[in-house]
Amino acid sequence: MSYNIIRPTAEGQPLTEAPVVAQIRSNLNEDGWTLLRGFRPDMAQFSALTTALCRKITFDPARDYSDANTQKVDAGTGPVGLHTENGNTPVCPDIVAFYSPVAAFEGSQTTICDGRAIYDAMNEAQKARWQRDMMVERYLPEPLWKRYLANEHPAISHPDEVTPRHVEEFRAAVPNQDFDMLDDGGINYRLKVTPVRGSALSGGQAFANAVLGPSHNYAPPRYRFNDDDIVSGDEIEEMRALAETCTHEINWQDGDIAVLDNTRIMHGRRAIVDTNRQLFIGMGNV
Repeated sequence: MSYNIIRPTAEGQPLTEAPVVAQIRSNLNEDGWTLLRGFRPDMAQFSALTTALCRKITFDPARDYSDANTQKVDAGTGPVGLHTENGNTPVCPDIVAFYSPVAAFEGSQTTICDGRAIYDAMNEAQKARWQRDMMVERYLPEPLWKRYLANEHPAISHPDEVTPRHVEEFRAAVPNQDFDMLDDGGINYRLKVTPVRGSALSGGQAFANAVLGPSHNYAPPRYRFNDDDIVSGDEIEEMRALAETCTHEINWQDGDIAVLDNTRIMHGRRAIVDTNRQLFIGMGNV
């Protein structure tokens, strides 16, 4: 995988200047991701870049907000498996950007894996299996699903505004999802996803999903191709081992920003050794 680094051409060059944004889009189309280094941005500039790249900003309801468009990344200190961000949600972001104002001295490298490289390395049996539609099922507590719905429903902006009508409107808006309301206010959520998919930015076929990823803030999901065809732990580990052969690392420097095509590139993290690090995320759809 290429390591495309975009550097400023002049002191104080804005991240949102047209040539910078054009180069980001070019790198996303070619390699699926890029790294901006040397711009020395602040949170406001990072937020502005996210807005410049995405038509609609999306959020993870389990994360704390850093400003109106970005959130803080906090997933413990252990390693994090490869995944597409919010890959098990009905509105998966097309673009994900990470900003590291303070980089770790040791460990916590972000792992990057091109799903096209995984797909090319898969044998024919694996391709046939993982190109099928797959059902993801998990429990979501009331505060999380209401925060998500408040962000995605155009008529409301706060979880306290959610009504049964909003719930049913959102159920109908996404044909591949369904859920059961539970007595404790939570839901048993089901979503049909395609583990091998085409990039929203550049086409092609890529193994890009959340099967190998974490459940740090959520109940672990259950994956199945149909009622009697459960995705086994051995299958997941087989794909994890294959993905590791295609995985590269970002060794962060202070002020770096990485931008990823979230419909093609999976990311994760090595274990955190130096806890004096900061990482923020902004994401959305084009």
